[in-house]
Amino acid sequence: MSKPKKEIKQLSDLPYYKEEYTEQLKGMGIESLEQLLDALNDEDQYKEVVDTLKGVGPKIADHWIEVIEEALAQGAESMSVEVTDVEEEKKAKAEVVEEKPEVVGEKAYVAKRKPELTERKRRALAAREEIDSRRPAFRRQEWFRFSRLGETWRKPRGIHSKMRRHYGYRPPIVSIGYRGPKEVRGYHSSGFQEVMVHNPAQLDKVDPKTQAVRVGGTVGYRKKLAIEKRADELGIRVLNRTG
Repeated sequence: MSKPKKEIKQLSDLPYYKEEYTEQLKGMGIESLEQLLDALNDEDQYKEVVDTLKGVGPKIADHWIEVIEEALAQGAESMSVEVTDVEEEKKAKAEVVEEKPEVVGEKAYVAKRKPELTERKRRALAAREEIDSRRPAFRRQEWFRFSRLGETWRKPRGIHSKMRRHYGYRPPIVSIGYRGPKEVRGYHSSGFQEVMVHNPAQLDKVDPKTQAVRVGGTVGYRKKLAIEKRADELGIRVLNRTG
C-alpha cells in the first residue's frame, strides 16, 4: 500500500527539508512556499538555492517545484469554495457595487501543464523516486583524503584499488543495480519526456501531451523568447523558461 501524501502548508513540510534550511532561505529573502517556488523558477536563484542548501541537488529542487505546485493548486481549489460563499452574501446586500478581484502579487498563480501518463508509467516514476531516495552518493576514490580531487565521481582504475574490487569497507561505486526503471529513464521529474530544441520550428514535432521541451544552452535570449511564445501557442511546457 502507498503511504498517504503529507499535506504541504509551510516550508518545513517539504520532503528532505532540514531545519537549518530555514535560516539559509531567510537570508535569501525566502520565507514562504510561494517565494521558494518563484526562486526555483528563476535560473539564477535556482542555482543559488542548490549551492546554498547542503544536501539539496537538482533532483530535490525539481521535486520541490512539483510538490509546491500541487500544494498551491489544491489550496486554490479549497479557497474557491470559500469565495463563492462570500459572493453570495454580497449579492444579498442591496448595494450593487462591482468590486475588482483582489490579486496577490504581480501575477496570479497558474498551475503548470501536467503530462498524460499511463498507470504503468506512473508506477515506474514512483518507483524511480523511491530508488533515488535510497541511492548512495557516489564520490571519487579517496575524495576525503585529498581535497584537490573533489567529490565528482570518477571510476576507480588502480590495479590495487580496493574500491574497484568492491571491498566491503570501501564506498560503493556506480553499478547497474542502482539504475531506475528503464521505461521512464531520462524523463523529467514532472513525468514529461524531455526534448531539446534550438529553434521554434522544432516545436512542431513535439507532442504536448507527453513531451516537454528544454531550450539549448547556446540559444540566444531573443530566440528563447520566440521559442517560449510559440510553445505557449501550441500548449507545450518549457522546462527552463527565462521568467
